[in-house]
Amino acid sequence: MPTAATRRERLDARLTREEKEMIETAAGLRGTSSSDFVRMAVKEAALRTIREHELLTLTEKSREVFIEALLNPPKPNEKAIAAAKRFKQEIR
Repeated sequence: MPTAATRRERLDARLTREEKEMIETAAGLRGTSSSDFVRMAVKEAALRTIREHELLTLTEKSREVFIEALLNPPKPNEKAIAAAKRFKQEIR
C-alpha cells in the first residue's frame, strides 16, 4: 500500500456538511482518517465500476461470437466428422 510520501496526486471534492459528517463518522468507525476512508471507498467503487464494465463488454462480445456461430456455423473439420460418425454408430 502506498505511503503518504508516495502519494503525490490530489483530488478535491466539495461536500455538503451532512456528507462530510457521514464520512467522518464512518471513518471513525473504521478507525481511519477521513482522507484514508474516502481514498479507500473511492478506490473500491472505481474497481467495482471497472469490473462491471469489463464483464458487460466480455458478455457482449461472447454473445456476438455465439450469434455469429449460430448464423454462420463453421464447416466441420475431420475430427468433428469422425466424432459424429462414432456417435451415430454408438446410438444404433
